[in-house]
Amino acid sequence: MTERIRVGLVDDQALFRTGIRMLVSSQPDLEFVGQAGNGVEGIAMAATTRPDVILMDIRMPVMDGIESTREILAAAASRGQAAPRIIVLTTFDLDEAAMRAIRGGASGFLLKDADPEFLLAAIRTVHAGTSVIAASATRELFEAFDAHTASEIPATFETLTSRERDIFVLAARGLSNSEIAATEFLSEATVKTHISRVLGKLGLRDRVQLVVFAYENGLTD
Repeated sequence: MTERIRVGLVDDQALFRTGIRMLVSSQPDLEFVGQAGNGVEGIAMAATTRPDVILMDIRMPVMDGIESTREILAAAASRGQAAPRIIVLTTFDLDEAAMRAIRGGASGFLLKDADPEFLLAAIRTVHAGTSVIAASATRELFEAFDAHTASEIPATFETLTSRERDIFVLAARGLSNSEIAATEFLSEATVKTHISRVLGKLGLRDRVQLVVFAYENGLTD
């Protein structure tokens, strides 16, 4: 039997925590391993229960989700442990805090009123190594808070080949590997290899950071 995905939750609303716990526990491939009511408690919960994926509220008392995300990832790195994938939860479509959380290491963000099926799919998606962003806010978020025309192209971007640049732009626009493959007349495996090389050359962790990098440096056109 495949090992279940271990899920933790950090949110200051008790009723919301109860609902998420029941939802996650209803899935045969997921295991709810712990919860916390603020960012400080979230750090302790992550260290104790070692979840694979953490759902992290942004706005909480004592310590917010942005700082908690940074601390959890730093603690895992200092212990030489695999870091959990963190999905931040926000109430607003256009939320600058979500962007800062992604910079802090989160694997993406979702709206708190997302459909239960979408939330469950997001947990499985980030556990598999892919990032998620609330579908309604992807382009608007980055354009509202971080889009600008860079004065000069980053030196790391200049190291990309012509093909890698083409794939970079398509990935930054939100296309999936299969969509990029169809556009560029490549196999999905080849696209995946190119994406990995692009991330490595640019020093980025995942596709969410790729999108942020693209918008911050005016590389989406």
